[in-house]
Amino acid sequence: MKVLVTGGSGFVGTTLCARLTDQGHAVTVLTRSAKGAERLPAGVEACVGDPTAPGPWQEVAAQCDALVNLAGASIFSRWSDEHKALIRASRIDTTRNLVEAISRRQGDDPPVLVSASAVGYYGPRGDEELSEQSSPGTDFLAGVCREWEAEAQAATQYGARVVCARFGIVLGSGGGALGQMLPLFKLGLGGPLGSGRQWFSWVHQADLVQALLFCLTQNLSGAANCCAPAPVRNREFTRTLGRVLGRPAILPAPSFAVRLALGEMGSVVLTGQRVIPQALTRAGFSFQFPELEGALRDLLG
Repeated sequence: MKVLVTGGSGFVGTTLCARLTDQGHAVTVLTRSAKGAERLPAGVEACVGDPTAPGPWQEVAAQCDALVNLAGASIFSRWSDEHKALIRASRIDTTRNLVEAISRRQGDDPPVLVSASAVGYYGPRGDEELSEQSSPGTDFLAGVCREWEAEAQAATQYGARVVCARFGIVLGSGGGALGQMLPLFKLGLGGPLGSGRQWFSWVHQADLVQALLFCLTQNLSGAANCCAPAPVRNREFTRTLGRVLGRPAILPAPSFAVRLALGEMGSVVLTGQRVIPQALTRAGFSFQFPELEGALRDLLG
């Protein structure tokens, strides 16, 4: 199968592309520059283009059997008005342009679009257990996710099978949330954020990649929560990470300090969601790392 990947040079995308090529698929990554192509795994082709703008790259996308949309500016920073606009445009505009490319596809075989979303779709919900049928939230991040998924679902009018993969916090080597946490925790300066009672829906990088492959190849459509089946509270996460590293993890970050440092983004990390991967498990997906400690020990040796 011919697969186009946006966001393919990120730490999830590079692993996914390598797995796809190992399985014999022809993989093309849409990259903004020739320099981005240099970071791609062996056997992966590059198509230079800006996914947030229409362009010749859409003709390449139109010829693909499957598209995996991982593009999006990082949310892990202070949200200025400018950065909020970037968060939204990098997701909404990219997805809209991918759907436009799908509309140009020739032939009888319908394509597959697996488009990233996030568990932020649900907004802050306390202790409520959330499945794909749960209602969306009303905050900024939830609004972005609703629009993002609506753009992706528009591809169904052109016969595409669409999966909106709602990512939990991705734990992986070489980047992501864990990469930002490790320096403090290795110094023994880590600890709970705020009360520590907020839920933390996480997923091991390997399980996320496997879930994306599952969404590509199985008869699954609609939303799919891509997170481990055992979410934990923030204080349990910090205790477990400290134990795996052999470091204390008892220094809390007060809520006011988190909000002062991160602004609106601070409210996101102080609330969280308790999300379960109902669609994946009902479809027969099996997690290699369903429990947090096993996942962290695998990633941190």
